[in-house]
Amino acid sequence: MSKDNILFSIIGVLVGFIIGFFFANTANQRAAAPTTVAGANASGLPADHPQVPTNAVKDQQAMQAAVEEAAKRAKSSPDDFDAQMRAATGYGQLGRFDEALDFLLRANELRPNDYETVVQLGNANFELERYEAAERWYSAALVKKPDDVNVRTDLGLTFFFRQPKMADRAIEEFRRSLQYDPRHELTLQNITAVLSDRRDFDEAGVMLARLEKVNPNNRALVRLREDIEKKGSAPAGDTSGGGNANAK
Repeated sequence: MSKDNILFSIIGVLVGFIIGFFFANTANQRAAAPTTVAGANASGLPADHPQVPTNAVKDQQAMQAAVEEAAKRAKSSPDDFDAQMRAATGYGQLGRFDEALDFLLRANELRPNDYETVVQLGNANFELERYEAAERWYSAALVKKPDDVNVRTDLGLTFFFRQPKMADRAIEEFRRSLQYDPRHELTLQNITAVLSDRRDFDEAGVMLARLEKVNPNNRALVRLREDIEKKGSAPAGDTSGGGNANAK
């Protein structure tokens, strides 16, 4: 799925707002940070230079052309691991995850022990709402790095978003994530929301307090608090305050 496009209807906000990770995140981390001249902005212009407008349509067309060229090179060099990953990352940035998945699978064949590729396979399947497949890839990654709290939190989400959802199993993974990093903000957001959805309002309140302590400016705090208060004050059989996560 595009996590920006899945409705986290428990608290009425986009799930990307709650879980906050993107397909190309780890790939982008591999790239060297760009250097800029002191006093220049990100475009390389002086800090006081007026903003230069960009043509979004042309930029998108240029990106698509670049990705298609990367895919062409990857197909012509099927044994080139880096070429497969460049094509996969490009398609992921375009939101074309089916095509990204093809190149990721080839990259995994070339380097089955490459951790990043395994994680990206989990991410791509998650974006496609193939939660059981995402679970398998995330689990394989965690065999290698059990303390990767980002991946473990994503694993938890695969249980919550599937149908029927497995909230208890999701919470179990969130708890494990917090054992490794008790201050992990995204895990605290997710476990608060899922506990509220499960009507465990006391513990949801505890987790909300922990989240607020970690980041008092977290944008989800208000909605999470409202959700807990609204559901907590409703009769036990009234589920109007929340619902299931669902695709856009």
